[in-house]
Formats: sequence, C-alpha cells, structure tokens
Amino acid sequence: QVQLVESGGGLVQPGGSLRLSCAASGIIFRINAMGWYRQAPGKERELVAGITSGGSTNYADSVKGRFTLSRDNAKNTAYLQMNSLKPEDTAVYYCNADIVQYSWYEDGINYWGKGTLVTVSS
Repeated sequence: QVQLVESGGGLVQPGGSLRLSCAASGIIFRINAMGWYRQAPGKERELVAGITSGGSTNYADSVKGRFTLSRDNAKNTAYLQMNSLKPEDTAVYYCNADIVQYSWYEDGINYWGKGTLVTVSS
C-alpha cells in the first residue's frame, strides 16, 4: 500500500504565506511526477503545480511567481511554498503522485492524498 499525506493547510490572511507538504509512505521503489491540485467550492479540481522526478516544474498561470514546488526524493516528500496568497486561492489542496512500487514494474500507479484545506481570508 502507498499513502500520500498532506499537511500545512490552514487559515491565512491575504498576502500571507503557507507551506504545504506531501509525504509518501509505503512500498515505494520510485516516485515519478508529483503534483498539487486544488478544488474550490463549486468548481472543478485544477492543477496548481507539477514536478518531474528530475525537478522540472510547471505551474498554473494563476500561481506563477507566487507558488514554488520542490521535492526531496530522499524523503519521498514534495513541498508547495505559497506566497502572496489571495482569497481566490481558497480551496482544498490535493497531492498527487505517480509511484512505482517495485523495480520490475514498468509503469507507476497514480495516487491521491485526502487533501488539506487552505483558507485565505481577513
């Protein structure tokens, strides 16, 4: 079994910062891409940022310049640093990862965390 556990969400004022963490645990041989998605009330889930195993990143236009995604492969953990937060960033943030459990597996399996709530409000 593999688990993704997010942490770091909470209430923050506009202009503030939060750092989300996503830790993968269980039987893991290799983690390919990792990413963060978010879903605001009444809206569809959307990609916020993604990072490859080599560290290449991509961001939604709405968060470019404000959010930074990084990963620590030794700890099987990804971090989303969120600065200059806006009320429209309010959402449940979900971690996603493509994980290969055994060396003889060719393809990874896509896993999701349960989400962490980020509320940006004064």
